[in-house]
Amino acid sequence: MKRALPALVLSVAALIPVWRYTPSTGASAAAEPPPLSSPAEAPGSTAAPSPGSPTPPAASSGTQVIAGSTVPTEKGAVQVEVTLTAGRITSIRALKAPPHPQTTSALPKLIESTLDAQSADIDAVTGATITSDGYKESLQAALDRKSGA
Repeated sequence: MKRALPALVLSVAALIPVWRYTPSTGASAAAEPPPLSSPAEAPGSTAAPSPGSPTPPAASSGTQVIAGSTVPTEKGAVQVEVTLTAGRITSIRALKAPPHPQTTSALPKLIESTLDAQSADIDAVTGATITSDGYKESLQAALDRKSGA
C-alpha cells in the first residue's frame, strides 16, 4: 500500500502533458507550400494574377479571376482563387494552404470535385475535414463575389 499511492500520483502526473497537448497551428510564410492549381478547361482563359493583386474586371471573353476570402483554420489559413469563363468554373488555385500532408493530398480532390459540381456544394475529403471546410468557405466567398451575383 505504501508504494501504490506514489505510483498512482506519478502515473497521473506523467499523463497531464498528454491531456494538455494541442498541435501547433502557427505556420510561417516560408513554410507555406507552393500554390496548387488546376488546368483551365476552356481555351483562351487568361493567366491568373498574383495573390496580392486585385480581382480584374471581366474581360471581353467573359473570363474572371476571383480570390476568395482567407479562412483561418486550426491547421492554417486557406484561400482559393477561382477562374470563371462564361460563368463556368474553369480553374481553381490554392493561394494559401496549411503545410500538412493531408492538405497536400486533399486539395487536388477538392479541386476536381469543384470542377465537376461547378459549385461549392461538395463533400469534404476524409482525413482533411478542417481544410475541406476552409476550402469550401473560401470558394463560396469567391463565387459570391462574381459579377452578377
